[in-house]
Amino acid sequence: MNPLSMHSDNLASTKDDMVAFIEGHGIRRVPGHAGDDVPSIVWDDAENPDRWKDFVETAKAAGATFITMSEAILEKEDVEMLIEEVQDQEFNMEMSGASTELDEAQALVKHIGKIGHLQLGFPHQGIMFLCETSTEWYERYQQLVDTIDDLGDIVFEDEDEDEEP
Repeated sequence: MNPLSMHSDNLASTKDDMVAFIEGHGIRRVPGHAGDDVPSIVWDDAENPDRWKDFVETAKAAGATFITMSEAILEKEDVEMLIEEVQDQEFNMEMSGASTELDEAQALVKHIGKIGHLQLGFPHQGIMFLCETSTEWYERYQQLVDTIDDLGDIVFEDEDEDEEP
């Protein structure tokens, strides 16, 4: 569980604190997100709500001249698309638990416009060091998206198998 998620359902004030702290250490911020294809190490100090401060101080100690920073804001279109996908999966597969997933997807509407995920990063010796923070609702959103993607893959694989001679 993410300690920050217990305190907030919007990481906007955490982001503001991060910006001030990073700038206070004389480090530049670069808007950017380190993707899954980049060799990386994730800062693992989940019990420390101020772990991002330790991360910034470590970046400075490592000689980093910049820190990447990205945010994920839940958009109305993302929620609408997720609800539609859950409804389609429920219709196509008569998925057990789909109504619960539909309820969860619909409950995300109250988080539209909020920051649910922040990522800080700095490169060092060919590796990207990352510190990520998410709210509980954003983590659940990601789980729902992943579940829908996985189910979509299963449906398409079954259709492909049916088409082969």
